[in-house]
Amino acid sequence: MSWGTELWDQFDNLEKHTQWGIDILEKYIKFVKERTEIELNYAKQLRNLSKKYQPKKNSKEEEEYRYTACQAFLSTLNEMNDYAGQHEVISENMTSQITVELARYVQELKQERKSHFHDGRKAQQQIETCWKQLESSKRRFERDCREADRAQQYFEKMDADINVTKADVEKARQQAQIRHQMADDSKADYSSYLQKFNLEQHEYYHTHIPNIFQKIQEMEERRIERIGESVKTYAELDRQVIPIIGKCLDGIVKAAESVDPKNDSQLVVEAYKSGFEPPGDIEFEDYTQPMKRTVSDNSLSNSRGDGKPELKFGGKSKGKLWPFIKKNKLMSLLTSPHQPPPPPPASASPSAVPNGPQSPKQQKEPLSHRFNEFMTSKPKIHCFRSLKRGLSLKLGATPEDFSNLPPEQRRKKLQQKVDELNKEIQKEMDQRDAITKMKDVYLKNPQMGDPASLDHKLAEVSQNIEKLRLEAQKFEAWLAEVEGRLPARGEQSRRQSGLYDTQSAPAVNNCAQDRESPDGSYTEEQSQESEVKVLATDFDDEFDDEEPLPAIGTCKALYTFEGQNEGTISVVEGETLYVIEEDKGDGWTRIRRNEDEEGYVPTSYVEVYLDKNAKGAKTYI
Repeated sequence: MSWGTELWDQFDNLEKHTQWGIDILEKYIKFVKERTEIELNYAKQLRNLSKKYQPKKNSKEEEEYRYTACQAFLSTLNEMNDYAGQHEVISENMTSQITVELARYVQELKQERKSHFHDGRKAQQQIETCWKQLESSKRRFERDCREADRAQQYFEKMDADINVTKADVEKARQQAQIRHQMADDSKADYSSYLQKFNLEQHEYYHTHIPNIFQKIQEMEERRIERIGESVKTYAELDRQVIPIIGKCLDGIVKAAESVDPKNDSQLVVEAYKSGFEPPGDIEFEDYTQPMKRTVSDNSLSNSRGDGKPELKFGGKSKGKLWPFIKKNKLMSLLTSPHQPPPPPPASASPSAVPNGPQSPKQQKEPLSHRFNEFMTSKPKIHCFRSLKRGLSLKLGATPEDFSNLPPEQRRKKLQQKVDELNKEIQKEMDQRDAITKMKDVYLKNPQMGDPASLDHKLAEVSQNIEKLRLEAQKFEAWLAEVEGRLPARGEQSRRQSGLYDTQSAPAVNNCAQDRESPDGSYTEEQSQESEVKVLATDFDDEFDDEEPLPAIGTCKALYTFEGQNEGTISVVEGETLYVIEEDKGDGWTRIRRNEDEEGYVPTSYVEVYLDKNAKGAKTYI
């Protein structure tokens, strides 16, 4: 099959068909180009998506990615970033191997097609010229033949006419001969042009056109073959990245399989465990018995001498019973007298009855009522340590020993700090070893350097090591203190460090002298007389940043009162003091002498003057 023999008369159609083939090729190039743009945009969007959900450095989000589920998500983001890179590879390869190559090939194809059809048109023009010459010679030959025939007829007519002179006949005969000669010449020219045209026409249809059409056919077949190769390359470029994309997907699957709910749950425990013990049971208050209350009778402290288990508020690592009561109210509850106040003296000399007989008519408000009042007061504070931590954050100060944190979180921070210091110590020791080796080299080869020049650097590094060791020992001591106050942990979780030497052992032993009470909290060996004092001291440690209660008025002592019970304060007749808490119905008023002295006095022993913004001036006599 050859276009030269089969399509010898379809020059124009072949020209249109080859132009259509080039248009198809350019259309395919445009398609691949748009595909590369889509791949680039897709890769860009994937990268932006991955970047959008990447955790920000030095932020809370970065801490959240320690959980296995979040790590799987982070692995997915990283794999998607690599996945986007493969789409960029597809775009680059398609651009270089298809788009650029085909664009260059199209230009070459256009030039070749133009050359072939130029040769075809040249052959057409040649045959058309021969055809025109043949037609011209044919028409001239036909005309000369008609002219010769007319001249012959005219000569014969003149020769037959007797009236025509002999000269006229001779002239007609000569004219006829000339016309016959011209006709013969035209015939010869026509025959020559006809032979030439037939030869050119044969060459045109059997040589020139077949050769030109054959070249056009080969050109078109190469174009078709090139499109097929490009389509195959298009698929192969996609196929080349499939293994890498498969690895990306395998990485995502592997990350998904590494998700460990139990491990994440343990991390939540490690992140938020405070180390406090749960509060103990609230003791039953029997109101059927004679009510002689002391500080040790209520549920917030130990019973004195009744053998009941202690519920103490001492120490920063001990269990807290009421983590939702403010300090001032709680201290008011703990230190206020739990018995009716004495009546005012009957005589002018109040010293005769400093603590006169107790009035049985005055009943103290039940502890549960006061507890309900604390529960309904706002704002409620969820725990003492959170209040202190909030105050520390407001002040912008973080204690070096992380004492503002719960015990377990403090232990983790201290452990982290010790590990960092150990790394720094190891780094400094490596630097010291390197300097020592260099100094040895200088000693063996003085021409390489002066050994004395390294002494200053060596001393500086040694000094840094010593400072870091002291710092590490300090944090080790705090860590040992925390670990001694925390509930017993597994031996595998105990940290053993070579930097914490025996010099810090007394501090550890002192911290570990606490013993664990039956309810799980840690208590100390103290006398019964100092329990309330230690309790108040511990709460002062917890709320060392809280301001005292503001004064709501003043009062004047009408009688002298000797405050012998816990929570009371002695006053002298005529003394003026500040009122910081009104009588709640139990017959006691809380007053303050200065910043360090405050307590309760019987309301009937003082004359109270409240400020204008309070309830107005009232007098209790």
